[in-house]
Amino acid sequence: MFCHFNYRYLPSLLVATLLLPGCVSSSGPDEKQVAPPTVREADAFGVTGESTSLEKKNPAPLLPSALFPGEAKEFVAWRCTPAQDLVSAATPRKLRLWSGQGAYRLEPAVVASGARYVKADLSFWNKGKEATVESDKGRLRCEQDETRKVLTRRQRPDVMFHGRGNEPGWTVRLASDRPRLALMLDYGEREIDAAYRVTSLDNDAGRVTLESARKDLPFTLSLEGRACFDAMSGEPYPARVTLRLDGKTYRGCGQGIAP
Repeated sequence: MFCHFNYRYLPSLLVATLLLPGCVSSSGPDEKQVAPPTVREADAFGVTGESTSLEKKNPAPLLPSALFPGEAKEFVAWRCTPAQDLVSAATPRKLRLWSGQGAYRLEPAVVASGARYVKADLSFWNKGKEATVESDKGRLRCEQDETRKVLTRRQRPDVMFHGRGNEPGWTVRLASDRPRLALMLDYGEREIDAAYRVTSLDNDAGRVTLESARKDLPFTLSLEGRACFDAMSGEPYPARVTLRLDGKTYRGCGQGIAP
């Protein structure tokens, strides 16, 4: 039995407004092909092989900024009417907002009370534990739900992305210094440590796909900057994680971890 997302999509009218170009920073072309490193890899159950000098020289890829909280200290889940789920991460200078369709960056605006952020015709107005999301196509009335402190490098040393899922419990960690990941599956009964290669990267859409660099252990890991909620706790995350391995699909949530 695999874990499932706990989310609902924005209605079509608001989605048309929220899909704004340039909300996620781009540092390169939309599609980027990266050749797989030539390495001696770990076996399928976590026995780490010795890395060659080539792998050590090959740095970890840059991930889309939509997977990260920026300078915010916590994520906030919002339950909205009409029935929607949103995630936000705010500082006085910027708001990052995730919906079922993507990620958006809003700038602060002058307001008499509360905190208001805008991006073109999209507005997020927060007053305590209530918020209003508006565009020229519609309005959402939102109430604050779960919050979660962002993961830091102090908590996850040498990790640039951490993902997790349930039923069965599993985790994935991407190393911050080289293209290598560690998987823990089936509640810790199976561990995998392997190199990967980037097969697609779309900074504007906040998506990246990684595939195994090992022929005898194929897998695909997809990361998307969209609102995600832990299926057990309801805690908010900025990324949806999909792992395909051994004919199975594992789904969960995750977060990028900046230095």
